[in-house]
Amino acid sequence: MKMIIAIVNDNDADTLTQAFTAASFRVTRVASTGGFLRSGVVTMLLGVEDTQVDAVIETVRNALPAKGDKKRATVFVVPVSHFEQV
Repeated sequence: MKMIIAIVNDNDADTLTQAFTAASFRVTRVASTGGFLRSGVVTMLLGVEDTQVDAVIETVRNALPAKGDKKRATVFVVPVSHFEQV
C-alpha cells in the first residue's frame, strides 16, 4: 500500500478532486498556504494499492497538464507499512 501526497495550487484543487473521484479514487483534501508553490495550496492525500500508483499519477498529469515549463503539482509516493480503518 502507498500514501500519495499531491500538493496543488488552490485554483487546480477542484479540477483534480473531480478527476480523482471520476477515476474512483478516494481523496482527502487539506487546505494550506506557502510551501512548494508559494501561494494558496491544497494537499491531497490518497491511500492506494501499489498497483494503482501509476494510474493516480496519470490522473494528475491528465487533469493538470504542465503549462510550458511550469509544473502544476508536486506528488510524493510514500510506502505504508500498516493502516487500519476504525
